[in-house]
Amino acid sequence: MTSSHLRPTPAADNQPTDFSSSPLLAKYPRHNMQDGAAIKVGVLGATGTVGQRFITLLANHPWFVLHALGASPRSAGKRYPVAVNWKQTSRLPAVAREMIVRECKPELFADCAVVFSGLDADVAGEIEAAFRAADLAVFSNAKNYRRDPLVPLIVPYVNPSHFSILRQQQLAHSPPLKKGFIITNANCSTTGCVIPLSALEKAFGPLESLLVTTMQAISGGGYPGVPSLDIMDNIVPFISGEEEKMEWEMLKILGGIVKNDDGARAFDMHARTPLRVSASCNRVPVIDGHTACISVRFSRRPPPSPQQVREALVGFTCDAQTLGCPSAPRHAISVHEEPDRPQPRLDRYYQDGAGVSVGRIRQCQVLDIKFVVLANNVSIGAATSSIINAELAVLKGVVGN
Repeated sequence: MTSSHLRPTPAADNQPTDFSSSPLLAKYPRHNMQDGAAIKVGVLGATGTVGQRFITLLANHPWFVLHALGASPRSAGKRYPVAVNWKQTSRLPAVAREMIVRECKPELFADCAVVFSGLDADVAGEIEAAFRAADLAVFSNAKNYRRDPLVPLIVPYVNPSHFSILRQQQLAHSPPLKKGFIITNANCSTTGCVIPLSALEKAFGPLESLLVTTMQAISGGGYPGVPSLDIMDNIVPFISGEEEKMEWEMLKILGGIVKNDDGARAFDMHARTPLRVSASCNRVPVIDGHTACISVRFSRRPPPSPQQVREALVGFTCDAQTLGCPSAPRHAISVHEEPDRPQPRLDRYYQDGAGVSVGRIRQCQVLDIKFVVLANNVSIGAATSSIINAELAVLKGVVGN
């Protein structure tokens, strides 16, 4: 049998989509991209692994033009090719070859409408806060503000409704901000899991509990990563802080936003229908692509059948697709029918790694349903998520030139 995402594509699917009748556009007027005005963007941590991926994805972006690159003081003032140890499988994009690296100071990025942060966590907190204070829109891949009660933790196919807390974040700043904010994307292992989980909650109501065991690629640890003698011919059943992050982040992402008695907004952490999450995380000798084995129990009784779950995942659509984000894949979720898929080596680069693959959907004898998820941790699990978050922010009028 073939994977559903490998079936022939009708010719009509290649035609431009008309988004003018979307009901979402009445609520979130689309940014006018017809005038050809490019949106200037900057990248912080540009010499690091995530920063390099940002540059690769932004080099030919139809809306965003790469305008400024920031890195540590030791790299500042150098041409980017001199400053970077380029580790991407694609060649260094031409747009970055003559760019001069800047220090990560807000005044050097003042003409950027969007700033993407690939900074390491040990420096990201202070720098990102300074950029926000300078009224710049920051889309961060770092972990520093994921737990902040006013910072949305957004997986673009799951919870763009959490943009609604941004105005409260701006008003909490002194003085209040007009354009500046911080938006974070999730941990790479969390991201791949919550996309199908969100699809299931959308179709069948809240989940009650879930078990997840991950097999995470070595690239998730950054460069140079795990020493070869630790990972070759081996599995490391521990990734520091990873299990706790997954268990907490899923609640913030899958939960909603509520108004308190004083009118302030807050993340409800899935409290209206409590969700129990147990995660076990392992590092495996795979270069790219995080695999997760998930078992779920639904609040709904009787629960959906494996076939109903399969149909819900195949039919899942999200705002990023409906509104026309240029980096969004045709399939946010690709469902495999073969008994031995998905596999990292075969499936991690489908749609340039911008979607997730799901397979082995079957009944669970302990909970209700179990399945396997594969997500490209360096694409949808990192820079791709931040870029689509920014695209959504443009389409929803949150940012612009």
